[in-house]
Amino acid sequence: MGIQMILNAKAVYGVPVKIYTQDVDEESLIQLRKMAQLQFVHSHIAVMPDVHVGKGATVGSVVPTKNAIIPATVGVDIGCGMNALRLSLKAAQLPDNLSALRNAIERKVPVGFEMHKQIKAKASTLSPLDKQLQVITRKHPALTRMLRHFNSTWQKQLGTLGGGNHFIELCVDENQDVWIMLHSGSRGLGNVIGTYFIERAKKEAQHRFGHVPDKDLSYFAEGSTSFDDYVEAVAWAQHYAYENRREMMRLVLEAIRPLLPSFQMTKEAINCHHNYVQKETHFGEEVYVTRKGAIRAGLGEYGIIPGSMGAQSFIVRGKGNPESFCSCSHGAGRKMSRSKAKQVFSQQDLIAQTNGIECRKDKSVVDEIPAAYKDIQHVMANQQDLIEVVHTLKQVLCVKG
Repeated sequence: MGIQMILNAKAVYGVPVKIYTQDVDEESLIQLRKMAQLQFVHSHIAVMPDVHVGKGATVGSVVPTKNAIIPATVGVDIGCGMNALRLSLKAAQLPDNLSALRNAIERKVPVGFEMHKQIKAKASTLSPLDKQLQVITRKHPALTRMLRHFNSTWQKQLGTLGGGNHFIELCVDENQDVWIMLHSGSRGLGNVIGTYFIERAKKEAQHRFGHVPDKDLSYFAEGSTSFDDYVEAVAWAQHYAYENRREMMRLVLEAIRPLLPSFQMTKEAINCHHNYVQKETHFGEEVYVTRKGAIRAGLGEYGIIPGSMGAQSFIVRGKGNPESFCSCSHGAGRKMSRSKAKQVFSQQDLIAQTNGIECRKDKSVVDEIPAAYKDIQHVMANQQDLIEVVHTLKQVLCVKG
């Protein structure tokens, strides 16, 4: 299926919103209509089939802008994304009971609010990050006051999972090959950078391109000092998120090796963002493309689309569809809020819906119950014009924050 809904802006100025599903909540439609009124949006806004309302901007939106960036559209989990790696193991080589593997991973990789007691990342990883961060904090010293024990915290959080919908999984594909798949972002400092610049944009209230219909859509105009500083800071956070996933993958491999037959990593390895901004060329113009809950799916590019903790996930290859700005969904997408999920579902529901999966099944993760998410099969059916499936994965083990 292709585009299923088009919102035509009714304001004095506006661009169309092209949506790859009919399953869109009213709050998201309101957010999208407001965003479509911005004069610096290029061509149209593309909305992926996992769309749902988000803080500041709609999750699943792909927003190309000329000469401006909206920090709230990138969000606070800057660089959040996926990492997947296929191993030379078959499902039959996994132990019948996976609890020891899960415990080993949880001992190696801190989850939730936890961090490493000592810095784990190598100096070759930390040094360039630290050097660039010092440039940023010299210009914006307030950042250092927004994170407790600033310098040690960001370094000790490198290689940690975080909470919410972040996860580490062992999966098995259609060929019975074993994969490691994980989902995380730029941790506490990414959140601080996002929050700081979102509030700065609201305070500065730049109006070079006219009034904005919502404070959450406050932007930085290209050529301003704040624009340059934000581009620099967001690039740092995206780099940090990428390295965080790499470090976690290294630690997961260390954790599971002693408990499994000898294995090698294959060449199939993917590390991709789904909350980020970068400069690209679309419809003949160089623009800043912000993907909030969407991954790049350029022609031949590989990506990862996870389902919920009880559903299938997919390794995909992009078709380079220009109408989606070479993008596709970043997952299944929530169909109810975390608070509502906790009201509607019980611990027993969680146990039933994660039957056969080695994972936490306590009350504190009920908000991540599979039924709180959209049907991943329906989401995938709605984006056949955007990607092709290369591998279908099913988790057998899941670590949650």
